Amino acid sequence: MNTPARAPRSPKRGKGRPAPPQPDPTRDIAFDILCGVVEHRRMLENSLSRSAEAHKAEPRDRAAAHRLAAATLRHMGTLRTVLEPFLRKEPPEPVRVALMIGCAQLLFLETPPHAAVGTTVSLLRRRKLAPFAGLANAVLRKVAAEGQNVLEGLDQARLNIPAWLWSSWSVLGRGVPRAIAEGISHEAPLDITLRPGATLPEGGIVLPNGSVRYPAGTRVADLAGYEEGAFWVQDAAATLPARLLNVKEGEKVADLCAAPGGKTAQLAVTGAQVAAIENNPNRMARLKENLARLGLGNVTTLQADAGTWQPDAPLDAILLDAPCSATGTARRHPDVLWVKRPRDLTTLTAGQDRLLEAAKNMLRPGGRLVYAVCSLQQEEGPDRARAAEAMGLVPDPFTPEELTFLPEARTPEGWLRTHPGMWADKGSMDGFFAARFIRP
Repeated sequence: MNTPARAPRSPKRGKGRPAPPQPDPTRDIAFDILCGVVEHRRMLENSLSRSAEAHKAEPRDRAAAHRLAAATLRHMGTLRTVLEPFLRKEPPEPVRVALMIGCAQLLFLETPPHAAVGTTVSLLRRRKLAPFAGLANAVLRKVAAEGQNVLEGLDQARLNIPAWLWSSWSVLGRGVPRAIAEGISHEAPLDITLRPGATLPEGGIVLPNGSVRYPAGTRVADLAGYEEGAFWVQDAAATLPARLLNVKEGEKVADLCAAPGGKTAQLAVTGAQVAAIENNPNRMARLKENLARLGLGNVTTLQADAGTWQPDAPLDAILLDAPCSATGTARRHPDVLWVKRPRDLTTLTAGQDRLLEAAKNMLRPGGRLVYAVCSLQQEEGPDRARAAEAMGLVPDPFTPEELTFLPEARTPEGWLRTHPGMWADKGSMDGFFAARFIRP
């Protein structure tokens, strides 16, 4: 991972006057993001949008802050444990956030000690937490000297996953929670899906499913063909639900909860007539922007509640990528680990059942439905597949031939289950569950 922006130089001090703390947008924005996640349980992107510093910063500084915050969240359990022996009493949460930022730079981002310490002290002074500047200076100097030795005795994989999630993932198999934790511990690479016939941009590795992977930190807009709509960004695992719907040219298809549009694009390039349904206005704007770049003329976008929307005529196929806890996306969004709670699942699963019932009623007899979630939780995956059966939908298991490139993702029931422990030697993948049904 790239080291965050270097510490700004301190101006010369006047005689007897301490130098005022200098602006440092990277760390100021990262601090805002992390306080939003840790104190208010707001998702990272939501916290970023609320940061006054972010709104006035350059894109480069916002990107660096995002990566610094994500790295801190990815290792947060470890960072808290490393700091604990160096703190005599619990500091206020904003102070702990600043210490974790400094500690992450020292232990995981290869930032020079003087920069990690100095910028954290300055951050506290800018944020009216100057009484804790001395504490930060002393603690981070100790971490710089002793932190790596402390790390060697820690089970970092276990520490970086909240206990309820680790326990819930045990149903996926022995050793799977640890494999997931290892997959989450590294910044995710960039995956793209090429349009049929498009030229492969240089520098990518073609994965067994056909996705093209680039190193973490690659700027998608810098890849040849981006402006021309030759490809779209989509994790390798995220390509599978639409692929397994097996859409054919001329079919009438709906992509429910369609933003940001990768699955919509997959459906559209088959030649099907696609209705892309999205209820959130901000996500709809992003969906339209992505589809406009791709120039796909056989897609109709509709801002509507997928639970009440009705097509003009019964559909041949539906992709329902339902709103969920998104715990399968923690490689890219480590904030989900610390924002989501078990009680969230009650509301989410009720919404998933509502959408399943609605989707069933949109299909013609014999029509196909793929239900998918980017979640690792039993309640949102297998339990909802069984709920769909109880609604009268007939299971249509995925076959071994459909998943020859990823046989380990096919469950005994014929469902799809991916997780970040898979393809570890290739850079891992997101966690998805999918199941296919037929309307009788």
